[in-house]
Amino acid sequence: CETCSKEEAKYRCPRCMKYSCSLLCVKKHKLALSCNGVRDKTVFVAVNEFTDLNLLSDYRFLEDVGRTADAAARHLAKIRPTAKKLLSSLRNKAQKCNIDLKTLPIGFTKRRENSTTFNPAENKFYWHLKLVFPHCHAEYTLKRVPDDKTLADILKPYIDPVESDPVVCQRLKIYTASPRSDVRILMKIENRRQNSVRYNELDASRSLLDNLKGKVIIEYPTLFVVLKTLKIDMVVLGQDASEPAESSDGESSSLSSMEEGEIRDSS
Repeated sequence: CETCSKEEAKYRCPRCMKYSCSLLCVKKHKLALSCNGVRDKTVFVAVNEFTDLNLLSDYRFLEDVGRTADAAARHLAKIRPTAKKLLSSLRNKAQKCNIDLKTLPIGFTKRRENSTTFNPAENKFYWHLKLVFPHCHAEYTLKRVPDDKTLADILKPYIDPVESDPVVCQRLKIYTASPRSDVRILMKIENRRQNSVRYNELDASRSLLDNLKGKVIIEYPTLFVVLKTLKIDMVVLGQDASEPAESSDGESSSLSSMEEGEIRDSS
Protein backbone atom coordinates (compact mmCIF):
# COMPACT_ATOMS: atom_id res chain seq x y z
CA CYS A 1 0.00 0.00 0.00
CA GLU A 2 1.43 3.37 -1.03
CA THR A 3 -0.50 5.17 1.72
CA CYS A 4 0.26 3.21 4.91
CA SER A 5 3.17 1.07 3.62
CA LYS A 6 2.06 -1.74 5.97
CA GLU A 7 -0.52 -3.95 4.31
CA GLU A 8 -0.62 -5.65 0.93
CA ALA A 9 -2.26 -3.50 -1.73
CA LYS A 10 -5.68 -4.63 -2.98
CA TYR A 11 -6.88 -1.63 -4.98
CA ARG A 12 -5.45 0.69 -7.60
CA CYS A 13 -6.81 4.21 -8.20
CA PRO A 14 -8.10 4.57 -11.78
CA ARG A 15 -6.91 8.19 -11.92
CA CYS A 16 -3.49 8.43 -10.26
CA MET A 17 -2.67 4.70 -10.26
CA LYS A 18 -1.78 4.67 -6.55
CA TYR A 19 -2.05 1.33 -4.73
CA SER A 20 -4.19 1.08 -1.56
CA CYS A 21 -5.03 -1.67 0.87
CA SER A 22 -8.34 -0.51 2.30
CA LEU A 23 -11.16 2.02 2.04
CA LEU A 24 -9.49 4.12 4.75
CA CYS A 25 -6.26 4.36 2.76
CA VAL A 26 -8.22 5.12 -0.42
CA LYS A 27 -9.87 8.07 1.33
CA LYS A 28 -6.55 9.24 2.75
CA HIS A 29 -4.81 9.21 -0.62
CA LYS A 30 -7.70 11.11 -2.26
CA LEU A 31 -7.49 13.77 0.43
CA ALA A 32 -3.69 14.04 0.32
CA LEU A 33 -3.45 14.23 -3.49
CA SER A 34 -6.78 16.00 -4.18
CA CYS A 35 -7.66 13.01 -6.34
CA ASN A 36 -11.28 12.33 -7.27
CA GLY A 37 -10.67 8.70 -8.18
CA VAL A 38 -12.28 9.05 -11.62
CA ARG A 39 -10.27 7.84 -14.57
CA ASP A 40 -9.14 10.64 -16.88
CA LYS A 41 -10.44 9.58 -20.29
CA THR A 42 -8.50 12.32 -22.09
CA VAL A 43 -5.08 11.77 -20.54
CA PHE A 44 -2.20 11.66 -23.04
CA VAL A 45 -0.90 8.18 -23.93
CA ALA A 46 2.30 7.79 -25.93
CA VAL A 47 2.09 5.71 -29.12
CA ASN A 48 4.52 3.09 -27.83
CA GLU A 49 2.32 2.65 -24.74
CA PHE A 50 -0.98 2.53 -26.62
CA THR A 51 -2.84 -0.77 -26.14
CA ASP A 52 -6.14 -2.34 -27.15
CA LEU A 53 -7.57 -1.20 -23.82
CA ASN A 54 -6.70 2.43 -24.65
CA LEU A 55 -8.37 2.03 -28.03
CA LEU A 56 -11.49 0.61 -26.42
CA SER A 57 -11.48 3.44 -23.89
CA ASP A 58 -11.28 6.07 -26.65
CA TYR A 59 -14.09 4.39 -28.56
CA ARG A 60 -16.37 4.40 -25.51
CA PHE A 61 -15.45 8.02 -24.79
CA LEU A 62 -16.53 9.04 -28.31
CA GLU A 63 -19.77 7.12 -27.88
CA ASP A 64 -20.45 9.04 -24.64
CA VAL A 65 -19.79 12.36 -26.40
CA GLY A 66 -22.17 11.38 -29.21
CA ARG A 67 -24.94 10.46 -26.77
CA THR A 68 -24.50 13.73 -24.84
CA ALA A 69 -24.60 15.82 -28.03
CA ASP A 70 -27.70 13.97 -29.26
CA ALA A 71 -29.48 14.49 -25.93
CA ALA A 72 -28.65 18.21 -25.98
CA ALA A 73 -29.96 18.57 -29.54
CA ARG A 74 -33.24 16.86 -28.63
CA HIS A 75 -33.60 19.08 -25.55
CA LEU A 76 -33.18 22.22 -27.70
CA ALA A 77 -35.72 20.89 -30.17
CA LYS A 78 -38.26 20.63 -27.35
CA ILE A 79 -37.76 24.14 -25.94
CA ARG A 80 -37.16 25.98 -29.23
CA PRO A 81 -40.82 26.25 -30.36
CA THR A 82 -41.83 27.82 -27.03
CA ALA A 83 -38.85 30.17 -27.04
CA LYS A 84 -39.54 31.20 -30.64
CA LYS A 85 -43.17 31.90 -29.82
CA LEU A 86 -42.23 34.10 -26.86
CA LEU A 87 -39.64 36.03 -28.87
CA SER A 88 -42.08 36.53 -31.72
CA SER A 89 -44.67 37.88 -29.29
CA LEU A 90 -42.08 40.21 -27.74
CA ARG A 91 -41.07 41.58 -31.16
CA ASN A 92 -44.71 42.11 -32.14
CA LYS A 93 -45.44 44.03 -28.94
CA ALA A 94 -42.37 46.19 -29.57
CA GLN A 95 -43.47 46.81 -33.16
CA LYS A 96 -46.82 48.13 -31.90
CA CYS A 97 -44.84 50.61 -29.77
CA ASN A 98 -42.88 51.69 -32.89
CA ILE A 99 -39.72 49.92 -31.69
CA ASP A 100 -37.84 47.68 -34.11
CA LEU A 101 -36.69 44.94 -31.73
CA LYS A 102 -34.28 42.41 -33.22
CA THR A 103 -33.20 39.20 -31.48
CA LEU A 104 -30.04 37.16 -31.98
CA PRO A 105 -29.78 33.37 -32.46
CA ILE A 106 -29.42 31.05 -29.46
CA GLY A 107 -25.82 30.99 -28.28
CA PHE A 108 -25.05 34.70 -28.55
CA THR A 109 -24.12 36.37 -25.25
CA LYS A 110 -26.71 39.13 -25.56
CA ARG A 111 -29.43 36.53 -26.27
CA ARG A 112 -28.49 34.52 -23.17
CA GLU A 113 -28.34 37.48 -20.79
CA ASN A 114 -31.40 39.36 -22.08
CA SER A 115 -34.18 39.37 -19.45
CA THR A 116 -36.63 41.74 -21.20
CA THR A 117 -40.29 40.80 -20.69
CA PHE A 118 -43.72 42.21 -21.50
CA ASN A 119 -46.50 42.27 -18.92
CA PRO A 120 -49.89 42.00 -20.72
CA ALA A 121 -51.86 42.92 -17.59
CA GLU A 122 -50.01 46.23 -17.26
CA ASN A 123 -49.43 46.59 -21.02
CA LYS A 124 -45.86 47.46 -20.15
CA PHE A 125 -42.31 46.39 -21.08
CA TYR A 126 -39.80 45.55 -18.38
CA TRP A 127 -36.46 46.07 -20.08
CA HIS A 128 -33.06 44.55 -19.60
CA LEU A 129 -30.84 47.63 -19.71
CA LYS A 130 -27.10 48.28 -19.75
CA LEU A 131 -25.61 51.59 -18.60
CA VAL A 132 -22.09 52.47 -19.74
CA PHE A 133 -20.08 55.31 -18.18
CA PRO A 134 -17.11 55.73 -20.58
CA HIS A 135 -15.27 58.38 -18.57
CA CYS A 136 -14.98 55.98 -15.60
CA HIS A 137 -14.76 52.74 -17.61
CA ALA A 138 -17.77 51.42 -15.70
CA GLU A 139 -20.75 49.33 -16.78
CA TYR A 140 -23.92 48.38 -14.89
CA THR A 141 -26.70 45.99 -15.88
CA LEU A 142 -30.27 46.67 -14.81
CA LYS A 143 -33.11 44.15 -14.97
CA ARG A 144 -36.86 44.69 -15.14
CA VAL A 145 -36.75 48.43 -15.77
CA PRO A 146 -40.35 49.60 -16.45
CA ASP A 147 -40.77 51.38 -19.77
CA ASP A 148 -42.61 54.32 -18.18
CA LYS A 149 -39.65 55.26 -15.98
CA THR A 150 -37.79 58.40 -17.05
CA LEU A 151 -34.09 58.22 -17.88
CA ALA A 152 -33.37 60.78 -15.16
CA ASP A 153 -34.93 58.46 -12.55
CA ILE A 154 -33.03 55.48 -13.96
CA LEU A 155 -29.73 57.34 -13.53
CA LYS A 156 -30.42 58.67 -10.02
CA PRO A 157 -29.03 55.60 -8.15
CA TYR A 158 -25.78 56.05 -10.08
CA ILE A 159 -24.97 59.75 -10.49
CA ASP A 160 -27.17 61.56 -7.98
CA PRO A 161 -24.95 62.86 -5.13
CA VAL A 162 -27.66 62.17 -2.54
CA GLU A 163 -29.54 59.08 -3.76
CA SER A 164 -26.70 57.07 -5.28
CA ASP A 165 -24.99 54.19 -3.51
CA PRO A 166 -21.78 55.40 -1.76
CA VAL A 167 -19.59 52.82 -3.52
CA VAL A 168 -21.10 53.62 -6.93
CA CYS A 169 -20.91 57.33 -6.17
CA GLN A 170 -17.19 57.07 -5.45
CA ARG A 171 -16.53 55.14 -8.64
CA LEU A 172 -18.56 57.62 -10.72
CA LYS A 173 -17.41 60.74 -8.88
CA ILE A 174 -16.70 62.55 -12.19
CA TYR A 175 -20.41 62.31 -12.94
CA THR A 176 -21.74 62.99 -9.46
CA ALA A 177 -19.60 66.15 -9.20
CA SER A 178 -20.90 67.50 -12.52
CA PRO A 179 -24.13 69.50 -12.97
CA ARG A 180 -27.05 67.49 -14.33
CA SER A 181 -27.13 69.83 -17.33
CA ASP A 182 -23.72 68.47 -18.42
CA VAL A 183 -24.94 64.86 -18.56
CA ARG A 184 -25.83 63.47 -21.98
CA ILE A 185 -27.36 60.07 -22.70
CA LEU A 186 -26.45 58.49 -26.03
CA MET A 187 -27.54 55.29 -27.76
CA LYS A 188 -25.78 53.75 -30.72
CA ILE A 189 -27.68 53.74 -34.03
CA GLU A 190 -27.79 50.16 -35.29
CA ASN A 191 -27.48 48.97 -38.91
CA ARG A 192 -24.92 51.57 -39.99
CA ARG A 193 -21.63 50.99 -41.75
CA GLN A 194 -18.64 50.21 -39.54
CA ASN A 195 -16.86 53.38 -40.66
CA SER A 196 -19.93 55.53 -39.98
CA VAL A 197 -20.87 54.82 -36.35
CA ARG A 198 -23.30 57.41 -34.99
CA TYR A 199 -25.31 57.91 -31.80
CA ASN A 200 -28.73 59.35 -30.98
CA GLU A 201 -28.99 61.69 -28.00
CA LEU A 202 -31.87 60.79 -25.70
CA ASP A 203 -34.04 63.05 -23.56
CA ALA A 204 -33.48 62.39 -19.83
CA SER A 205 -36.83 63.96 -18.90
CA ARG A 206 -38.83 61.53 -21.04
CA SER A 207 -39.66 57.89 -20.37
CA LEU A 208 -37.59 54.98 -21.58
CA LEU A 209 -40.41 53.97 -23.94
CA ASP A 210 -40.63 57.43 -25.52
CA ASN A 211 -36.88 57.46 -26.08
CA LEU A 212 -36.88 54.02 -27.71
CA LYS A 213 -39.67 54.78 -30.17
CA GLY A 214 -38.48 54.86 -33.77
CA LYS A 215 -35.20 53.13 -32.83
CA VAL A 216 -33.68 49.76 -33.75
CA ILE A 217 -32.85 47.71 -30.64
CA ILE A 218 -30.74 44.56 -30.81
CA GLU A 219 -31.87 42.43 -27.83
CA TYR A 220 -31.83 45.27 -25.27
CA PRO A 221 -30.88 48.97 -25.04
CA THR A 222 -27.35 50.03 -24.13
CA LEU A 223 -27.14 53.65 -22.94
CA PHE A 224 -23.88 55.60 -22.87
CA VAL A 225 -23.75 58.33 -20.22
CA VAL A 226 -21.24 61.05 -21.13
CA LEU A 227 -20.37 64.59 -20.04
CA LYS A 228 -20.42 67.60 -22.34
CA THR A 229 -17.32 69.06 -20.71
CA LEU A 230 -15.15 66.00 -21.39
CA LYS A 231 -13.79 64.94 -24.75
CA ILE A 232 -15.34 61.80 -26.23
CA ASP A 233 -14.98 59.82 -29.42
CA MET A 234 -18.71 59.36 -29.98
CA VAL A 235 -20.40 61.15 -32.87
CA VAL A 236 -24.01 62.26 -32.50
CA LEU A 237 -26.02 62.09 -35.70
CA GLY A 238 -26.80 65.32 -37.52
CA GLN A 239 -24.05 67.80 -36.65
CA ASP A 240 -22.83 68.43 -40.18
CA ALA A 241 -25.28 69.89 -42.65
CA SER A 242 -23.41 67.94 -45.33
CA GLU A 243 -24.13 64.63 -43.56
CA PRO A 244 -27.67 63.37 -44.22
CA ALA A 245 -29.36 61.03 -41.82
CA GLU A 246 -29.43 57.41 -42.93
CA SER A 247 -32.24 54.95 -42.76
CA SER A 248 -31.68 51.57 -41.16
CA ASP A 249 -30.91 49.94 -44.52
CA GLY A 250 -28.15 52.45 -45.28
CA GLU A 251 -30.09 54.54 -47.83
CA SER A 252 -29.94 58.33 -47.37
CA SER A 253 -33.03 60.17 -46.16
CA SER A 254 -33.82 63.68 -45.01
CA LEU A 255 -33.15 64.64 -41.41
CA SER A 256 -36.11 63.96 -39.15
CA SER A 257 -37.30 66.60 -36.74
CA MET A 258 -35.87 64.53 -33.89
CA GLU A 259 -32.40 64.62 -35.44
CA GLU A 260 -32.33 68.31 -36.42
CA GLY A 261 -30.21 70.48 -34.19
CA GLU A 262 -28.23 67.59 -32.72
CA ILE A 263 -24.52 68.20 -32.31
CA ARG A 264 -21.45 66.08 -32.68
CA ASP A 265 -18.49 65.79 -30.34
CA SER A 266 -15.40 65.06 -32.43
CA SER A 267 -12.10 63.91 -31.09
